[in-house]
Amino acid sequence: MRRVDVVGAVIQNEAGEVLCARRAPGSARGGLWEFPGGKIEPGERPEEALRREIREELGCEIAVGELVAEATHRYPEIEVRLLTFRARLVAGRPVSREHAELRWVPLARLKELEWAPADLPTVARLQAEAVAGDPAVSPGR
Repeated sequence: MRRVDVVGAVIQNEAGEVLCARRAPGSARGGLWEFPGGKIEPGERPEEALRREIREELGCEIAVGELVAEATHRYPEIEVRLLTFRARLVAGRPVSREHAELRWVPLARLKELEWAPADLPTVARLQAEAVAGDPAVSPGR
């Protein structure tokens, strides 16, 4: 089975909402939600890949922070290893170039979206941190 390494960004606004992206219809897992990001190219560090992918997909610049979660999910056709990192916007505003929709979602409502399976461990981690009152997920980060 083919394996691909991908990265995702957990970007929060000043209200503490998380930027979520809905995959375009017709794409793999079309219509499902994910954290914006993409594939790590050969020889690329995950943080570099994430900055590049966000620039390409959303037209903005980010600073990459700590790792939130690492998860591997087997789909029928591929195995995906997803690394999600906290990130903050440093230049520009996110504009969808590849996704069907972008939405700022409060932490408490993340579970209401229909997520791509590989992203579910990150959703669970973020919600657990929010319940525990972790300052890393508080507004303004």
